[in-house]
Amino acid sequence: MEQRAASVAIVGAGDFIGAAIARRFAAEGYLVHGGRRQGEKLQPLADEIASTNGRFVGHSLDARDETAVRAFIAAADSSAPLEVCIFNVGANVNFPVLETTERVFRKVWEMACYAGFLTAREAASVMLPRGGGSIFFTGATASLRGGKGYAAFASAKAGLRATAQAMARELGPQNIHVAHLVIDSGVDTAWVRQRLEASGGAEAITPGRLMEPSSIAETYWQLHRQPRDAWTHELDLRPFGETW
Repeated sequence: MEQRAASVAIVGAGDFIGAAIARRFAAEGYLVHGGRRQGEKLQPLADEIASTNGRFVGHSLDARDETAVRAFIAAADSSAPLEVCIFNVGANVNFPVLETTERVFRKVWEMACYAGFLTAREAASVMLPRGGGSIFFTGATASLRGGKGYAAFASAKAGLRATAQAMARELGPQNIHVAHLVIDSGVDTAWVRQRLEASGGAEAITPGRLMEPSSIAETYWQLHRQPRDAWTHELDLRPFGETW
């Protein structure tokens, strides 16, 4: 594997989408830095990537903490020039509106919107002097519409989408590719399968019902490779069997 003299930062390097993105970029020779609340959980991913001669560094990170986010981006950039930054924090919760406490609403907004702003701002601060880079945000169906029980989550994801749009308009002319990806389906994880089976039985999980994390990661890689005269700002991903 040819190693690139550049790094990738993933905020929200969880076990599924985040981990798949880390594997994909590491496979292309990038030095990948991943951050999550419990950084020790990233050791198996680091070991897996190392076993294929890839490079991955795990960090404990509270993405709502400005100082911590700044330090994380600085660490990634100091190891190799930061070329790609991906914000992949979820915060998907469902509460009836009268059961949505002030704490829940604020915490979801901090995780899914405010943290995205901090991440992208800090990434842009190191990319702009070099004249380029990619900043990608993971969105959801809730980015476009609020569903029953999703007042907190939808408002945060819609805010993240608006943040991405504002940054794309400002940073695009300065050669920074800002994109927002709407994940309009369940992702094939054990937790999602358990929820589907509980609501509709095993027959609810038909081929094409769920998305593979590796397929989502491939889209992030292709976005980063786009020529700058044909950049995508927003795209939505869904399995061929999804109804919408």
